[in-house]
Order: sequence, then C-alpha cells, then structure tokens
Amino acid sequence: MAPMIAAYETQLNIDLQWALREGSMFFEEKGGLHLALARITQRLHELHIPYAVAGGMALFFHGFRRFTEDVDILVTREGLDQAHHELEGLGYVPLFPGSKNLRDTESGVRIEFLVTGDYPGDGKPKPVAFPHPAQRGIERDGICWLNLPTLIELKLASGMTAPDRLKDLADVQELIRLLRLPADFADQLQPFVREKYAELWQAMQTEGES
Repeated sequence: MAPMIAAYETQLNIDLQWALREGSMFFEEKGGLHLALARITQRLHELHIPYAVAGGMALFFHGFRRFTEDVDILVTREGLDQAHHELEGLGYVPLFPGSKNLRDTESGVRIEFLVTGDYPGDGKPKPVAFPHPAQRGIERDGICWLNLPTLIELKLASGMTAPDRLKDLADVQELIRLLRLPADFADQLQPFVREKYAELWQAMQTEGES
C-alpha cells in the first residue's frame, strides 16, 4: 500500500507553527507552494504541454501578494489527459479516483487544473470561458503565467455567477488598488464583465475619498 501523503492544506490547519513558517517562506518565494509551482511547471515544459499559471499564484506574480494553499494551472483538455498519463505515480497522485486534480507527493500541495472551454464560477455556459493557455499566457523566468486582463476577466465572471466565489471580486478590487488600474482597463475585458469592473473601480475611488 502506498504511504499516505500529508495534504498541504490539512497541515496548515493542524499545525499553527508550521503554517506560520510556510506563510513566511511563501512571501520570500520559498516553501512548499513555490517548490510545487517550480516542479509542475518544469514537468509541463518537459512534456510540451501548453499551460498558464492562474489563481492565487498568478495574483502573486502580478503584484497582489496574498497567501494561497494550492497551485492553479490552466491547460487544454488534451493537456490534462497527457499530464495525468505522464505524471501519475511519478511524483503526483490524483486527489481521489477520477479526480482531474493532482497532488505533489513531495510537498503535499494540491495542483488544481482549469480546463480550456470550461466556465468559471458556477460552471454554466457564459460569454467568458477558460481560454487556450498559449493564447493568454506570458512567460517570465521560464514559467508561463496567465496575463492580467484574462486573470481579471475570469475572476469577475467567477464572482458574478457563483455566490461562494465572492472573494474573486475582492481580488479584483485589490488588484485595482495595488496596481492603480485605470477605468479604461475595462476596454481590455470581455463585455460580459465590463460593468462589474466599472462598479468595483468606482467603489475603490469612493473608498479613497473617505
């Protein structure tokens, strides 16, 4: 029987001192999350699987440095199938039988895959879908990241349609504040989410005046 892998998110919950150390190392770009990020992106590069880092790690890359407990990776449906075929049992295991996500066996970090053509938020069809990573990615230091307009677009669509994803809207507000994004940044976004961006942008201006 394979040994049990300590889930990173579980360790955070049960060991406060360990969680504090991990949090500190995370902001120094060290620790389990950055190790897991480096490992999975290197493997995807080696396998020639198109990908783009999304989620909390992409927020970190773009300047919003908040903690997260997993690594989100955008891939195509074919890329997802290839990743499972090539990586399962070689440093990665599925979270459960049939799971589309994997766990890094060295760090215990969960690798969550977002798939081209699926829909953010409530998962229902909408004008915003997860794009092909090669079309919306930017590369820096050997890692492909989701570009900022696409990251914001997906977070807005998610927060607008899923009651349990309101934090995605808060993430966009924080990006507006930290990066001093202009009102006309909305022009780079899909029309479906422009009004919500404008609403959040205006709320941040009002907050600054108070």
